[in-house]
Amino acid sequence: MAECTEATGAECITPYGDERAKHEQVQEMFDSIAPAYDFMNRAMTMCIDKLWRRRAVKMIESTGPRSLLDVATGTGDLAIKLARRMPECRVTGIDLSDGMLEVGRRKVEAAGLADRIDFKQADCLALPFSDNSFDCVTVAYGVRNFERLADGYREMARVLRPGGMLCVIELSTPRGWLTEKLYRLYTRHVIPFIGRLVSKDVRAYSYLPESIAAVAQGEAMLQLMCDAGLRDTRFRAMTFGTCTIYTAYK
Repeated sequence: MAECTEATGAECITPYGDERAKHEQVQEMFDSIAPAYDFMNRAMTMCIDKLWRRRAVKMIESTGPRSLLDVATGTGDLAIKLARRMPECRVTGIDLSDGMLEVGRRKVEAAGLADRIDFKQADCLALPFSDNSFDCVTVAYGVRNFERLADGYREMARVLRPGGMLCVIELSTPRGWLTEKLYRLYTRHVIPFIGRLVSKDVRAYSYLPESIAAVAQGEAMLQLMCDAGLRDTRFRAMTFGTCTIYTAYK
């Protein structure tokens, strides 16, 4: 397990706290919570996560990608939104969890997008694609689950075409005194309580606030992108800083 530092602290936070590699624990956790994942996402964010995705999709659309890789695609919410918004774009989604992908495949079929969205089970640290394969790479609420975040960014940069855009949506910790207090109360007590009612995996929704607090944020996240060889890195805080959208280019 990686040494805990400000930049890599999330790598030290694991769903079950045992001796297994983080990616193994993350895969087990998401397989376990896949049936309840979409409901919990809406409940935890009070549906504001839809607004965050919409904002990111508009930013991505402006670059006109024809091929896009959605890393840690989960149940495919972002992949579906991207395909609907950009009919000329082919979307590939990868995720560790086959349980999450199965839910995503059903949603893609129901949306009539199976001809333009393809899901694969794969590890973000060893992407099964050639160099310079995609016009755009996205990650929604997933980088804090990477076993080695710096390596993950290097892999995403590798498969991105020159001039292509990386867009990362990630939950973050608000900085205002009152907002932070309310946020901590909600994430550390209310969310785990709802999680226990909805999901059998009690630990999963305690891991969430711990991983958000530990992941690199703001300038620290941009530095990781720069270290991976990306340029023109920027971030935009959303909804009092509870979510941040990061962008960079190759």
